[in-house]
Amino acid sequence: MGSILGFPRIGKNRELKKALESFWNGKCSQQDLESVAKNLRSAHWEQQKNLDYVCINDFSFYDNVLDLAYALNAKPQRFKDLEGLEGYFAMARGHTKGVACEMTKWFNTNYHYVVPELSDTDSYHANIQYIKAQYIEAKELGYTPKISLIGLFTFFGLSKITQGNPNIIFEKLQIAYVDLINQIADLDKDVVIEFSEPIFTQGVQNVLFSRLDNIESTLSTFYNTISTKGVKAIVSTFFEHSNELTKILLQTNIYGIGLDFIYGEKNIESLPLIAHSDKILYAGVIDGRNIWVADIESKLKLLETISSIVPKDRVVVSASCSLLHVPFSKDGETKIESEILSWLSFAQEKIEELYVLENVFRGQFDSKIQDFLEQNKAINTSRRHSHKTHNKTIRQRIAAYNHQQRSLSFAERIKIQKKQLNLPTLPTTTIGSFPQTSEIRALRLGYKKGEINKAQYEDGIKAYIKDCVKFQEEIGLDVLVHGEPERNDMVEYFGEQLEGFVFSSNAWVQSYGSRCVKPPIIYGDVARPKPMTIEWITYAQSLTKKIMKGMLTGPVTILNWSFVRDDLARSAVCEQIALCIADEIDDLQKAGIQIIQVDEAAFKEGYPLRQENIKEYETWALQCFKSATAIAAPQTQIHTHMCYSEFNDIIKTIEALDADVISIETARSGNELLKVFKEVGYTHEVGPGVYDIHSPRIPSVAELETQIRALLEVLPKEQLWINPDCGLKTRKWEEVKPSLQNIVEAVKKVRA
Repeated sequence: MGSILGFPRIGKNRELKKALESFWNGKCSQQDLESVAKNLRSAHWEQQKNLDYVCINDFSFYDNVLDLAYALNAKPQRFKDLEGLEGYFAMARGHTKGVACEMTKWFNTNYHYVVPELSDTDSYHANIQYIKAQYIEAKELGYTPKISLIGLFTFFGLSKITQGNPNIIFEKLQIAYVDLINQIADLDKDVVIEFSEPIFTQGVQNVLFSRLDNIESTLSTFYNTISTKGVKAIVSTFFEHSNELTKILLQTNIYGIGLDFIYGEKNIESLPLIAHSDKILYAGVIDGRNIWVADIESKLKLLETISSIVPKDRVVVSASCSLLHVPFSKDGETKIESEILSWLSFAQEKIEELYVLENVFRGQFDSKIQDFLEQNKAINTSRRHSHKTHNKTIRQRIAAYNHQQRSLSFAERIKIQKKQLNLPTLPTTTIGSFPQTSEIRALRLGYKKGEINKAQYEDGIKAYIKDCVKFQEEIGLDVLVHGEPERNDMVEYFGEQLEGFVFSSNAWVQSYGSRCVKPPIIYGDVARPKPMTIEWITYAQSLTKKIMKGMLTGPVTILNWSFVRDDLARSAVCEQIALCIADEIDDLQKAGIQIIQVDEAAFKEGYPLRQENIKEYETWALQCFKSATAIAAPQTQIHTHMCYSEFNDIIKTIEALDADVISIETARSGNELLKVFKEVGYTHEVGPGVYDIHSPRIPSVAELETQIRALLEVLPKEQLWINPDCGLKTRKWEEVKPSLQNIVEAVKKVRA
């Protein structure tokens, strides 16, 4: 048996992604889209048939937080008159009626959620239509469903309050949420609901304690109320320990509690309290966030430790969190060497691990399970002793490396750079990538499959770069990029050229909506055999007299957007990557590239959830970025980029990165993110995004001019760059061209 908190929803072959994009492009109907969704749910439940329950409501057309917002009518005023999927997707993607809701990272993962907007003028009410349809669907197929639901406190804590008293808003929201539970309770006898409350792992530091009065009493009252509704309530926390809030939950009348024993080792401290309660413990011992095969022997030892305190009959073997964060299945993976592939476990394999572990834990053996155990032991032994994971030369270089920083201060460097670069006030640029057209994707795929030769491939890439450069020159951008047509993904591209990485054929993971990524897998020590970007950047520079940016992904982002080996400290792996990036920066500047952007889009998402663990992460992450960029000469201008992050609490760390220019996402949040830079007296240069690239909207010149003037109210013109929010790879040329043209025109008006 066993339990999970959710299953990947994108489909084994990204069926949902393809259906969504077809629907958005008007190529399929809503009925077609819903048919694909129904088939996917059925296939995913089939994978879960040997577990205690199948998860429902973990499936989503875009995002589960957005689903709950829609189910509670928590729609922004600008979209209030939009119904159905039109209103739903308007919140996620934007609409002619207004910009989309903000997106930001789901705690410290690479998954993005849509940020609900709450106001005391809004009216909330419950609608279980979507949940009810899935519940009936699962029951008709013969499954026992468990409803996965974002908890009220996590939903409220992650929302943006646009107006009003938080306590009043919470009360209104709570009434609608309880009504939602009432309607769910009417579906069946003893409906099981698993409430995801990861915000509890942040302890008393989380936003709830700053927003709500009497949070402990409110929490107890709420979950006691829920428990009287005729539902079996399981409250699960994950990504860290939640001991402070676990203590409160155990005093309520909930049925069960889910704890993460992989990333929240200190949850073990709550076991005596659980033992003295009547709660069922859903013990998260299978890693829901990483892809390494479980060591069943060590997992059994952990379960024995747990069950030595909490009676075994009240312990259910569970995944540490939703399997949303791992790929679907290893089936059909032909690119990965068989030995390394044997070390991996995706969602389908993790369910099998859960099933075996639960049965062995209960003492229920058969020959099939015995074979699995023997094979599992052999795989883990192979990995521990494989020469593929250890490179003596790399280890020696790391041991001998003397951590460095830039040779001159920013104040000294910027004078040299301004004189050399000779850029106008409010210099314009983009974040790096340009549209990944179907032709470019076909070109890369054709080359990978051997359908075209190297010369044909290079000619196609050069033609794209040439067009990109010509377009940027024609519209008058100040600092150009080559468009990155040779890159499939900003991390995968580099990982493919580094030792210690391996790549899958189909191990896709959802990032947001229809956006999927194939995270690199770091299985061994990391080294750079040869330059990775010189050829294309220097070719692009040869086409123009304007400045061409070199584009690199930073070491912390490469780490945080990869599946990282779990047999070496993350800080040690990051150090290895940092030296590879340092070597690349040195090659670029020696080749005459004057501006080099080292993107750290995922720097913030690696932050620990517990306040007491942050300093350690900041120390090594900061040092790795500085180790990568210290090689840059004073005249080489280092840019970095961060997106979808709240910067208030890390602004000092951003300052300490010592990048000459940082570009950030601000279009969806007005100037809120930018104000913190002014408040701390930030001296380095900043490129706040002036339009949201995640929406198909084309901003007008007037709109952009207004936005730029608003930026100038926060920071002086000498400190500002003008650019879009993020890379443009997901957009279409017919959206990108007028948008960038309008940016340039707006800047001209402001300069004048």
